[in-house]
Amino acid sequence: MNEVYDFDKYIVICDTLVKIYKTRDIEVLALQGLDLLIEYGEVMAIIGNSGSGKSTLLNMIGGLDKPSAGTLFVDGVDLLKMSEKDLPAYKTKTVGFVWQNNARNIIPYLTALENVMIPMQFNSEENITGKRERARELLELTNIGHRAGHKLNQLSGGEQQRVAIALALANDPKLLLADEPTGSVDTKTTEMIMEMFRSVNKALGTTIIIVTHDRQISNVVQRAVAIRDGKTSSEFIMRESFSEQIGNIAGFSDNGAAHQEFSVLDKAGRVQIPSEYLEKLKLNDNKVQISMEGEGKIILNAPDFKGE
Repeated sequence: MNEVYDFDKYIVICDTLVKIYKTRDIEVLALQGLDLLIEYGEVMAIIGNSGSGKSTLLNMIGGLDKPSAGTLFVDGVDLLKMSEKDLPAYKTKTVGFVWQNNARNIIPYLTALENVMIPMQFNSEENITGKRERARELLELTNIGHRAGHKLNQLSGGEQQRVAIALALANDPKLLLADEPTGSVDTKTTEMIMEMFRSVNKALGTTIIIVTHDRQISNVVQRAVAIRDGKTSSEFIMRESFSEQIGNIAGFSDNGAAHQEFSVLDKAGRVQIPSEYLEKLKLNDNKVQISMEGEGKIILNAPDFKGE
């Protein structure tokens, strides 16, 4: 990745990002030189299995954790150099969060309207009438305005997530971070939530990053980035012929037709080989033979001899 970054184009810039967690007895390398660029106005997904590093990345972008090394810019701000004094303003004005657990999103003894107004109390100079009107507008945007006076236990799981999205938008953040937002709901509700994200993106221009292990979600966004072992391993880019069909999760099967998969090279020219490919090679150790076929193909083969 070029060290001259395009801050006008990219809201998130990760360059050889490293995160190490240390305890008394163990050291865990959660991110191992991850590279990632996210454009302003994108709705994209970061996918990966448990332990892949995707949640670590989300927490660092959200200012909840700090990188150990590398580069991380969000909206032109260097998060490695951000002071503790400036961090609260960043977390409330630049980013908004939608968590899988609705109890983490919503205060149960307040109404939907009162919940959405809470962040405004600390960051908005509008009077109470203006804040209430803004909250109502956000609830209408997420199609939950008719339930503005209801509390958490009076709302379904899908309705709670709509309120959570409205709440996350209360201070008009440039970046919305959603951590497994569909992890505890059915397919119909998942489709509704994804439609909410698209509506918010279209109406407000908010960049939206969805972190998930659910490959169905990656089928209904323009771009999905797969993380494996703390590094970006591949990207799934939607084919042009499918881009107009986004909007119906049930209409997309996970057969690879909608997206093209691209492996991601790091700065040293290294690439992660999918585990299913390695299994078919039936390697006895960690060596492969690399050759070129013509000008456009690189061939990997298992060694045809045994090492001494």
